[in-house]
Amino acid sequence: MIFNYATDIHDVSVAIRDAVTPVFLLTGIGSILGVLVNRLSRSIDRARTIGAMNDEQFFKCSDELDIIVRRTKWMRWSVGLFIFAGLCVAISIASVFISVELRANLTHFVLITFITAMFSLTIGLLCFLREIILASKEKISCERQRPLR
Repeated sequence: MIFNYATDIHDVSVAIRDAVTPVFLLTGIGSILGVLVNRLSRSIDRARTIGAMNDEQFFKCSDELDIIVRRTKWMRWSVGLFIFAGLCVAISIASVFISVELRANLTHFVLITFITAMFSLTIGLLCFLREIILASKEKISCERQRPLR
C-alpha cells in the first residue's frame, strides 16, 4: 500500500490505535479459554475413569458422574460462547481496517459486532460461573483410582 497523502497515514495510525484495545481483549479471551478447556478435559478424564470402573465402584460414583455430565454441558456452552466472542472481536478489528481502506462507514457494523462479543462474553462467564457452582457442590462419593506410576 502506497500512502499518497498525510491523511492516509493518519487514518491508518488511528485505526491501529483503535484496534489495540480489542487485541488485548482477544488475549484475555484466549486465557480464559485455556482455563475452560483444561477444566473440561479434566472432567472428561474423570468421567472416563468412572466409566471404566467395575459395577460396584460405578454405582458408588454415579452421583459424581451425573454432576460431571452437567458440568461439561455448561463448560461446552461457555467455550462456544467465548469462541464466538473472539470471532466477533476479530471481525470488529478487521472491519475497522476495511473501513479505512475502502473509506466506507462501517461504524454500525463494528458497533454491532463488538456489542455481540460483549453479550457473548457475559453469557459465557455466567455459564462458567454455573459450572464452578456445580463443581463446588460436587461430593466425592467414591474412591479416586490412583494413577499407575
